Amino acid sequence: MSNSHSRSSSFPPEDEELRLPRPPGAIRRFWARHPLIADVLLALLCLVVTLTPGSSNPPPRPPSDRPVSAFLFDVTSAALPVVVVIACALLLRRRQWPLAAFVATYVVSLLFLFVSNPVGGPLVLVTSYTLAVYVSSRAAWIGLGVGMGSIALASIVLLLTGVVSSAVAVNAIVGDLVLGLIGTLIGVNVGGRKRYLEALIDRSRQLLVERDQQAQLAAVAERARIAREMHDIVSHSLTVIVALTEGAAATQDRERARDAATAAATTARGALTEMRAMLGVLRDGESERPLAPTEPVAPHTTVTSAQRAGYPVTLTVTGEADVSAATGYAIGRIVQEGLTNAMRHAPTASAITVSIDYSADPVVVVIENDGVTAPAGTAGFGLRGLTERAVHVNGILQSGPAGDGRWSLRAELPARRPGESDAAASARRTEEDT
Repeated sequence: MSNSHSRSSSFPPEDEELRLPRPPGAIRRFWARHPLIADVLLALLCLVVTLTPGSSNPPPRPPSDRPVSAFLFDVTSAALPVVVVIACALLLRRRQWPLAAFVATYVVSLLFLFVSNPVGGPLVLVTSYTLAVYVSSRAAWIGLGVGMGSIALASIVLLLTGVVSSAVAVNAIVGDLVLGLIGTLIGVNVGGRKRYLEALIDRSRQLLVERDQQAQLAAVAERARIAREMHDIVSHSLTVIVALTEGAAATQDRERARDAATAAATTARGALTEMRAMLGVLRDGESERPLAPTEPVAPHTTVTSAQRAGYPVTLTVTGEADVSAATGYAIGRIVQEGLTNAMRHAPTASAITVSIDYSADPVVVVIENDGVTAPAGTAGFGLRGLTERAVHVNGILQSGPAGDGRWSLRAELPARRPGESDAAASARRTEEDT
């Protein structure tokens, strides 16, 4: 058997991933695995030690002129062995019922005041320790105070009424106090360490769960991001390719057909290149490569490919494209998906206009087209992906019918990063230009 197996076999299966060290010492590991055996031996030991002194050297019966003392002596002499057996039996469940075992112990101590010369017993030590370990340190100190207060009060009352002597009262108080203090101090130390280790283990287990949850969320976000990129690339490219191939098949001019086929092949190669750059991160040994293309999609490239496919697209740009890389990439994708939707849902459009206003902050991107003959859905992956891109750069996107068979898509994107000052934006632009 390997060392790693023996190390982890001391803990439950759900804790094996925590890589916990095994408890020190073979004896401690044995008691940790067999708590019932330890409790049985402890109960037998307490039973023997508690009953043996009284049976081997029984106390003298009080004189007949003290009928109250004689009566109490007779009652407690008969009840004491039964109560001791019950108290020791409760030790078998001391981990589950620590307070019951503690109360039974002090009942035994009170009964010993009537029948013998009490010097304290191991029951007080064991149950004080148990209360501190399995309940709390505060409960142990409160229990010790209440228990010793009861013993002291009973001893004083019995002393004043002449039932017990001063030696018996002092021995009862001092003996139980010493053993109770020893058990409580040891139990507070062990119980505090036990609860501290349990808190560490619970925290470690919680961190493992949070780590798994974060990994799952990251995987879902990564899949959504890949799906969004794939949709933008494939949808636009295939729309252009379909238009080019249909045009090549419909025309009788061999030159125009050849040009359309060449343009379709060029579009397909560009889409393949972009897909390889995007999906390269998923291959082994290439985890350091970025998922998104390093350069944003140029709007004029998208417009040119749409014009080559025969669509009446015009592009109007106002101002200089002085924006962050994230905003530039979002603008490129919004223009690409907006044109793709116009080509797919309005194939008979007579005009498709794309306008980008860089002079304003936020940057405004508007794509409009006519030729809409049926209500367009808004639950597709394309519009959802565009909304996610706009939100990613703290922008907004709106899309809907504009009347007279026209459709409008409008996006407002911040030109600079959130919280970036004018000086920081200027420095960033200079660094990006260099």
